[in-house]
Amino acid sequence: MIVTTLLSITAAASFAQGATSAPAGNWKKEHPRRAEVNQRLENQDKRISQEVKEGEMTKAEAHKLHKQDHQIRQEERDMASQNGGHITKGEQKVLNQQENKVSKEIGK
Repeated sequence: MIVTTLLSITAAASFAQGATSAPAGNWKKEHPRRAEVNQRLENQDKRISQEVKEGEMTKAEAHKLHKQDHQIRQEERDMASQNGGHITKGEQKVLNQQENKVSKEIGK
């Protein structure tokens, strides 16, 4: 139980850090498509946390969803690093589809 709690805390901290940190260089986090994707991820993080707080979701379920969101965020960063700091419309569509899948798991 303690290990699970520590993993959840670590995952949440990593996720939160990812939402605010940006590497130096040509990193255009403010690009509209990137901003939309990242705003959705932030909203999902809040929804997951609220579900746990209300007892609607276990910490293990939340950890799984946070992990999926973290992978989406990393994929978004990887895509942006290959495209001069932005993502294409097609990439945004792929990321949105992934976010939709996670979103449907929240509140089940």
